[in-house]
Amino acid sequence: MKNMPKQLRERLKEKEILVAPGAYDPLTAKIIEREGFEAVYMTGYGTSASILGRPDVGLLTMSEMVRRAANIVERINIPLIADADTGYGNAVNVMRTVREYEKAGVSCIQLEDQVAPKKCGHMLGREIISQNEMVGKIKAACDARQNPDLMIMARTDARTNFGLEEAIKRGKAYEEAGADILFIESVESEDEMKTVTSSFNVPVLANMLEHGRSPLLSASQLEKIGYDLTIFCVSSTYVIAKAVTDLMRHLKKTGTTSDYFDKMITFEEFNRLIGLPEIREIEEKYSTGRSAVFPKGN
Repeated sequence: MKNMPKQLRERLKEKEILVAPGAYDPLTAKIIEREGFEAVYMTGYGTSASILGRPDVGLLTMSEMVRRAANIVERINIPLIADADTGYGNAVNVMRTVREYEKAGVSCIQLEDQVAPKKCGHMLGREIISQNEMVGKIKAACDARQNPDLMIMARTDARTNFGLEEAIKRGKAYEEAGADILFIESVESEDEMKTVTSSFNVPVLANMLEHGRSPLLSASQLEKIGYDLTIFCVSSTYVIAKAVTDLMRHLKKTGTTSDYFDKMITFEEFNRLIGLPEIREIEEKYSTGRSAVFPKGN
């Protein structure tokens, strides 16, 4: 079995930026892998929308997130970077969170310094815990992992309410505490991005959220600025919501989908995507060869 955390850690040593599109379920994750991306980001925002149909405001539990992460890991052969919100409590809770996520097979765990219940990083009204408390959480997370290659990503939401200088100060403290990746959320200009990428000695992540608070740049632009990793966290969530909305409006209006084929994947292609040919091979390999047995008289 491949050491996916080590694979991710080694990949982040390369000069080329790593693009990890967001997925909220195994199907979207499999599509991301199939199209040639080297990692997947499990979005808490999209997962909350998928499981609960509710916004990313701290409603999902740790066990719900771990179960979804495990299902995604089972279906892909590239590293999974997983949102773990605030760690679901204090440093003691963070240690259990790390162990559960690690058992699920994730390669990187993202922890943020928000007050629970948290909110999406581009929403207003976010509050943050003290720097010292978050430093303790990061140290606890590092101590809890069994595989030393498992990466701990520390995110700060300080920028929006307290300014970039506070966010950088926290980032440096989190790096010193042992964070493997830093995530300075909701920076508001390219100049701020350049300040962020020049401030740390560990990989730095850019969060690209359509219509969010940060400039929406391409991967190549972000690489030039100095980012090592970028996530397009909810792009697939928004596209799927739009596509299903359009389909349902069409079906409601016309009563048919017979003229909608050009916007759909085919039955055969979808079955290949979800692994039906592999299932057929397994069925053939392990078939007992027994025929159906019917009661006498039938």
